[in-house]
Amino acid sequence: MTRPTLALSAVLIVASCGGLKEAARKVTTESELRDAIASGAPDIEISGVIPLAHSIELAQSVQPLTLRGAGTLRVQPSFQGRAAIYASRRSNVTFIDFTIDGARPENPPPVGLPPYNQTFASFYQRNGIVIEGGSNITLLNLHLTRITDFAVIASGVRTLRITGVTVQDSGSLNERGRNNTSGGILLEEGTSYFEVRNCTLERILGNGIWTHSIAEPRSARGVIAGNFVRQVARDAIQVGHATGIRVESNTGDHIGYPPSAVDAAADATPVALDTSGNVDQTIYRDNRFRDVNGQCINLDGFHHGEVRRNVCESTASLESYPNGHTGIVMDNANRSMVSESVIIADNQISGSGYGGLYLIGHNHTVTGNRFTHLNRNHCTGDATPARCNYALDQPDMLRSGIYLAAGANRPERTAANTIRENQISGFGMSRWCITAAKSLSLSDNTIKDNICTEDSSKR
Repeated sequence: MTRPTLALSAVLIVASCGGLKEAARKVTTESELRDAIASGAPDIEISGVIPLAHSIELAQSVQPLTLRGAGTLRVQPSFQGRAAIYASRRSNVTFIDFTIDGARPENPPPVGLPPYNQTFASFYQRNGIVIEGGSNITLLNLHLTRITDFAVIASGVRTLRITGVTVQDSGSLNERGRNNTSGGILLEEGTSYFEVRNCTLERILGNGIWTHSIAEPRSARGVIAGNFVRQVARDAIQVGHATGIRVESNTGDHIGYPPSAVDAAADATPVALDTSGNVDQTIYRDNRFRDVNGQCINLDGFHHGEVRRNVCESTASLESYPNGHTGIVMDNANRSMVSESVIIADNQISGSGYGGLYLIGHNHTVTGNRFTHLNRNHCTGDATPARCNYALDQPDMLRSGIYLAAGANRPERTAANTIRENQISGFGMSRWCITAAKSLSLSDNTIKDNICTEDSSKR
């Protein structure tokens, strides 16, 4: 007995576990894509290469929308708009599988950082995807390439999932020919309940993956995990002004490259795992990076959190790291926080230009770390070599394995810390293993069972 057949119209009907639904509406031109969105089609398939002359805008709505397909949206030289795709207060949107080619010109016009009171989403105009407001947004298996400014900006979004996204060859420079932070994935202005997982970012002129907020609210309840970041001129991952973030099992190499794009004049030292603003209840763990032309971990504004089992190995020639710095640096630029109650445990850092840890604050636990091949610059407390010509009134700062400082951007009470069972080796570590600023006393801290050895290997 043969089954009866159902004649289908131009719109195919397919079975689903929830009943019958329309199949994706296929589009091959910009006008077809706009018409499909305007008609309220819930599922749109991008097919072939679609040249874009104007931004595809998704207006405020809560109706579900899926943009999918193996096709490409390619920005044209005459393009007008803030991003290839711009969504304003749009919720329940899913982007799957397609490519956005920003067609970044060889020498795009330079642009600096936004003013202190302006969001990145409103300032930069040559982006891949910009989402302002809304909730329940998913980016899955997208490929963003040659984006002139930011590949993705999510601003003030609640419940955001970015998984399996690839970003390559993106970002722009400022007027000095240095990076302006752009190129990667930015979550700003209180974007919360987010996940950025299993993404690949390569050859990014600014930061790879990061959070940022002008003031309040801070970003919250996020996970940045399993991502791979290669060749960024600024930070691989930065948590800025946030609370309750997990950064774990990310990997990468060549952080701070190319050196010509590093903005040293603005003190923008490249960092594998960076922090800014006020950050608490946050964990950095099980991340692994190679060839870091800067700092492994910066904890500027980090308090009441954990830094565990991270690895940075920078063991190529000293000349490979012109911006080589201290392994872990604590700071307190944000005046709404105090550096306290941080666990720094079981990390492995090899090949720092200066020391292993610059420590400020109180009630920290520093235990089980392996800081090896330190002080590759061979600082001894005077101005030679040139890389050591800094803070000559504090000769121990650059030459010590662990240095207890009296402050950073502002004074800090550095006491009641536990420093134990760490392995510290490198040039001068038999003399300057664990030291403190002249105004401090090591005896105000618990320091025991640390192993300090000299490293006789070459730079």
